[in-house]
Amino acid sequence: MLRIKNLHAGVEENEILNGIDLEVNPGEVHAIMGPNGSGKSTLAAVIAGKEEFEITDGSIEFEGESLEEASPEDRAHKGIFMSFQYPIEIPGVTVTNFIKTAINESRKARGQEDMPANKMLKLIREKSELLEIDRKFLSRSLNEGFSGGEKKRNEIFQMAMLEPKLAILDETDSGLDIDALRIVAHGVNKLRSKDNAVIVITHYQRLLDYIIPDFVHVLQDGKIVKSGSKELALELEEKGYDWLKDEIVSQ
Repeated sequence: MLRIKNLHAGVEENEILNGIDLEVNPGEVHAIMGPNGSGKSTLAAVIAGKEEFEITDGSIEFEGESLEEASPEDRAHKGIFMSFQYPIEIPGVTVTNFIKTAINESRKARGQEDMPANKMLKLIREKSELLEIDRKFLSRSLNEGFSGGEKKRNEIFQMAMLEPKLAILDETDSGLDIDALRIVAHGVNKLRSKDNAVIVITHYQRLLDYIIPDFVHVLQDGKIVKSGSKELALELEEKGYDWLKDEIVSQ
């Protein structure tokens, strides 16, 4: 599904990613971990196509097609979804109207007509019930006055409605208390299937108690320095990241 080879990227003249190799297949969950400044959020942003980042070498392919010339909108229409660490507020635009617009724009890009209103309402009802979202929540302005947990739950609702092939969750556990964390993780797990894939970017192992990854990758200095199973996340929780530097030096 997603294939990244020798990816080098940065902003202006500051190179942040220094040769990333990563392959993500349908049905898989990959966790990206690493200390501050290691390149985790930059990797997410480059996959999503944020324009301030420039690819200087390497390649990104999604379902066999190069993404390097694709705009963020084109990538979204192809089925790539990214949740943000700090979701923006849009006063005056309700959650429901925002998601209706997003869905119909994606359909338009695929040459389809707008989703019929009755089908849209049925889908909204099904997904809000799946994620245990109060219907009153959907009539509020997007993220305005939302708590951290509400913002993250709203993004998982958007993910449920859009049904992306690849979901990138950039530090979705940031600022969440344990109850909000469980709710968000529960939603992600309900949406997992053999046909989609998830990349979870996190500092902490605690999220991976709820969203169980198939693979854990550790970034340091813009490179994946170690990959493993969920047990690698537990080892990082116990030892921190410094021990990896010693291991790399000794190799």
